[in-house]
Amino acid sequence: MIDLVFDLGGETPPTSYPFALWEELLRHAPQLSEVQNVGILPLRLSESSNGTLLPKRTRLVIRLPEILTEQITVLLSDKQIEVDGKRLQLGYGKKRVIQSYPTIHAQMVAGASDEVTFMNDIASQLKELGVVGNLICGKRHTLVGRQKSVNGFSLVIHDLKAESSLKLQYAGLGDSRKFGCGIFVPYKVISGLSDE
Repeated sequence: MIDLVFDLGGETPPTSYPFALWEELLRHAPQLSEVQNVGILPLRLSESSNGTLLPKRTRLVIRLPEILTEQITVLLSDKQIEVDGKRLQLGYGKKRVIQSYPTIHAQMVAGASDEVTFMNDIASQLKELGVVGNLICGKRHTLVGRQKSVNGFSLVIHDLKAESSLKLQYAGLGDSRKFGCGIFVPYKVISGLSDE
């Protein structure tokens, strides 16, 4: 797996953008729907007194198998896309290697609305992957679109070995990866949380 990174400019999409963004990307690159675990990392939008803004340094990041990068780069580079009526301009796609970090986090992992059930499900998924780490459950989130909604929690996993960190970033947790859920990135703030 690798991250394909595009500069992103234009109008600010609404907070429900993940659903429309996925549909629009499929319109240009239908191959994205044919591969498991393809994910769209959440856009970094800024809050201001005028509402949500699209900062100049915002990037569209697609996590996908490296074998697809050349094809998707050609299909999406320099394209103008429309997300819920807002026009966005993509730059040229660049590959970014996924690095192992002992602490990683996901803005939202899709799952049960109840925290205890959610954490039990996550523990089962980690066991299935053969990953050992410590969990910190964050805020509950709901992603709402016109025809669907996704529930979940933010999640930090720390004290990971390098192999486990990469495995989790490659595989993700939960579902709805195409809407930005369950995709892990480095979290550099927390360190030394273990009792040792």
